[in-house]
Amino acid sequence: MSKTATLHRMVMPDHTCPYGLKARHLLKRRGYTVDDRWLKTRAETDAFKAEHGVMSTPQTFIDGHRIGGYDDLRRHFGLKVADPEATSYWPVLAVFAAALGLALAASWAAFAALPAMQVISWFVSFAMVLLAMLKLQDVDRFATMFLNYDLLARRWVPYATFYPFAEFTAGVLMTARILPWLSIPLALFIGTVGAVSVFKAVWIDKRELKCACVGGATKVPLGFVSLSENLAMIGMAVWMLAAPM
Repeated sequence: MSKTATLHRMVMPDHTCPYGLKARHLLKRRGYTVDDRWLKTRAETDAFKAEHGVMSTPQTFIDGHRIGGYDDLRRHFGLKVADPEATSYWPVLAVFAAALGLALAASWAAFAALPAMQVISWFVSFAMVLLAMLKLQDVDRFATMFLNYDLLARRWVPYATFYPFAEFTAGVLMTARILPWLSIPLALFIGTVGAVSVFKAVWIDKRELKCACVGGATKVPLGFVSLSENLAMIGMAVWMLAAPM
C-alpha cells in the first residue's frame, strides 16, 4: 500500500529551508510519496503557523496527523536526534584524523615511504596547526573559554589571546624544521603550562569544564584529550632537542 505524507516547507526566492529538504529526503527514504507544499512568501508562512498553532516550519502530516518538524519526524521514525548540549569528541577526532592523513601523504610525497618518526612528528605539528586554526577563527570566544581553566591566562589575560598564535607559529616552524630556537621554547612553554592547568582543573579541583582545544564553541569535555594535546607538544619539543637537524 502506498504511503503518503504531506510536507509544508518554506521555498522562497531568497530562502529554501534546509530542514524542509532534509524532511523530504527522510520521508522518501522511508518509502513515502511526498505531497510537497511550498510556502512561497513570509505571509503564507505566518498564516500557516497561525492556522496550525506551530512556531516553525517545516511541518509534516501523515494520515492527517501532524508529526511536527524535522526533529519530530526523526523521533517518529525512531531515529536519534542530536542533543546540541551533549559532549562530543568528534571535533578532536576529525582534527587528529586530518593531521594523520596529511602526515602520511606528506611523508609518501617526500620520501616514497612512511618513516615512522617522520610521520609521527608531522602528525603532531600538523595537528598543532589545525587546532590553532580552529582557535583563530574566533580568538575572543576561544580566550573566554580558555580563561576558565588556564593558570597563566587567569593571571595575565592577554596570554589567552597569545596562545593560538603561539601554537600556530610553533606548529608551522616544527613542520618545516626551521628556527628551532623559537619553535622549541614556544611548544615547551605553552605545552607545559597547558598540561599543568588541565591536570589541576580536572584531576585536582575535579571541575567539569569544556575544552577550548578546538575553539570556543566546542562540546569537547576538558580532560584526557586536552592533556594529550599539551603532552604531544612537549614531546615534540623534547624530540627536536634530542634529534636536531
